Amino acid sequence: MQIGFVGVGLMGGGLARNLIRAGKDVLVYDLSAEAIQRTLDAGTTGKAANSLSDLAGCDLLITSLPLPQHVKGVVLGEDGLYAKMKKGATHIEVSTIDPGTANEMKAAAENHGLGYIQCTLGKTPAHAEKAEEPMFIGGDKALVDKFEEIFKIIGIPSYVGTIDASCAVKLISNMIGMTNIAVLAEGIRVGDKAGLDRKQLLELLTDTGARSFQMDVRGPWIANDDYAARFGLDLALKDVRLGLEMARAWGQDLKAMEAALEYFKQASAAGHGKEDCNAVIKVIN
Repeated sequence: MQIGFVGVGLMGGGLARNLIRAGKDVLVYDLSAEAIQRTLDAGTTGKAANSLSDLAGCDLLITSLPLPQHVKGVVLGEDGLYAKMKKGATHIEVSTIDPGTANEMKAAAENHGLGYIQCTLGKTPAHAEKAEEPMFIGGDKALVDKFEEIFKIIGIPSYVGTIDASCAVKLISNMIGMTNIAVLAEGIRVGDKAGLDRKQLLELLTDTGARSFQMDVRGPWIANDDYAARFGLDLALKDVRLGLEMARAWGQDLKAMEAALEYFKQASAAGHGKEDCNAVIKVIN
């Protein structure tokens, strides 16, 4: 099986390297020559594609790209890969995208005689590198089962049913996580007003109902004024925005998450977009 992989950055790179380490034939495309080389260095079965068109003959296409429009630009339209790929090939999409985009691509893929699987990812690039990435997979179960070996090579698969469900799990996760960061930042600001040392406050809160994953991970960074980019604020803004657009389309009014979205918008507009998402504290007074 010839695998084509588009997007070998922070997340995609780890997945593609796992396939190469497993001896799979992987044709790699990315705008960064450095990212391509880093991926090919994982083994001997990877090759660089000179253009997207080189991937047209692949049996399996995997895309890992930052924004929905990037994925659509690769596969849709007269010059997109769907129009060039052989019938019976399959596209596995692992980017964080909205259900509307995913269903649009699924319909287009099927119109071209192709299979489509949505597979959103649950954790970090470090987990992807170690093949420990939780994967929330949606699509035709028989088609998903056909690629069971591939999924187990690149991460920890969980079949969630529909395309909508696959997109929703990741967006819900990120909406909750990013809203949690905003709430944590608000609490720390109140502590500042009370004259509390941030490190002491966080240590005390750890043994209370305020404790959370974000407090454990990002609390110490906030306490040390460390805003180095791990998960960029603009990326967080994108994910919360997509999640809320999804919720609104389904008639849901998520007031707390809408408020968090405004904080991330303000932080991005203030020039903190390239910093870590915990930089949202900088716009909370």
